[in-house]
Amino acid sequence: MRWISSLVCSVALVVSAASAAAQAAPAKAAPQAATPIMLPPSPRALLPDAFAGWVADDPPKALTDPAQADPANAVVLKEYEFISGAANSYKRDGETLSIHAIRFQDASGAYGAYTFYRQNGWPKEDIGTGATSNHNRVLFWKGNTVVDTTFSHIGPMSGSELRELAAKLPVPSGSRALMPPILGSLPQPHLDGQTAHYAVGPLGYAGSGGVLPVEVVGFDRGAESVTANYTLTSGPATLTIIDYPTPQISAAQETRIRDYIKAGSQAQPPRPKPLVDSDQASLEVRRSGPLVILISGDATPEESHKLLESVHYSSDVTSIPQPMESEVAKTGQLLLSIAAIVIIGSSAALLLGFFLGGGRALYRIARGKPASSVFDEEFIRIDLREKWIDTIAAEDGPYPKG
Repeated sequence: MRWISSLVCSVALVVSAASAAAQAAPAKAAPQAATPIMLPPSPRALLPDAFAGWVADDPPKALTDPAQADPANAVVLKEYEFISGAANSYKRDGETLSIHAIRFQDASGAYGAYTFYRQNGWPKEDIGTGATSNHNRVLFWKGNTVVDTTFSHIGPMSGSELRELAAKLPVPSGSRALMPPILGSLPQPHLDGQTAHYAVGPLGYAGSGGVLPVEVVGFDRGAESVTANYTLTSGPATLTIIDYPTPQISAAQETRIRDYIKAGSQAQPPRPKPLVDSDQASLEVRRSGPLVILISGDATPEESHKLLESVHYSSDVTSIPQPMESEVAKTGQLLLSIAAIVIIGSSAALLLGFFLGGGRALYRIARGKPASSVFDEEFIRIDLREKWIDTIAAEDGPYPKG
């Protein structure tokens, strides 16, 4: 029965390995699917030939390079992962409408570019996912597209006309449609909603009124930031939240920013105007997980500290379904399949052994013989000891037995 013991041990080892792989699978991060590379769509996919009575004289112009979309801010568009764009002019009853549509890799890039172009104080409009206006200029974004429009004369129906245009825009799916997670860390009470600016690079941060020097923020270390204004009872305050890839990086950057704030007028590089104009007693820095938070402005230290303390990093992670099965799951399934095959084969072998061996034993018992053939009379046995004694006796005489 030694082969049965070996087989049982093998089955136990395979089942143990399969169980360990299954338990380890949730603990390990499943390999992330490669970020899909979006091909530039046709300009007509962004801008139609006609909508709401507006008719284009010519086909839309394709914008295949950030310098074509915005020569002055081409590098900023690259920071937000520009893909393509389209531009066209429309006419209706002697009036004109100029439209620039810029498409980005995902909704985070579109939102960041929208906050870069939107100036503080511009009123909010109800178009697309978010919109604002400044006289005859209307800026809005939807999905991963930012649309900048300029009317020759804006009217009471201009908003509804642009909503019709927004409904025609293509939208991304999956993770590319998600907003930046850092926005969830912004406290909502007293927030001036039209002042939030999201940045993923130094030029976008500086161009949208960042409080700290870009060298101190650390965009070269994978940082992204959001800056927003708050109207507190004692005065205005500006909250800056910087998200780093790991808590270790954020701890080092917190120390660097704190030392920069403490250096005062001796700080290098020199302090930007928002820091110089702030109440120095209200300047405060703290860290929460991978987040570094800075409060500045003219509010009292008590109110500023309370706002600062309201920012808390949450480690809850929302699982995003993977488009492909992970290698860990495949390995676990393979081991479980092997274990199942071994168990089935072992069970079949044991049953076959019991049937054949048991059948033979019953047959012998039915014939009046012992169940085992070890004690059969017809079993051939050679007693070498007796033959040796007989040989010695023949040669040397009688030899006493025993």
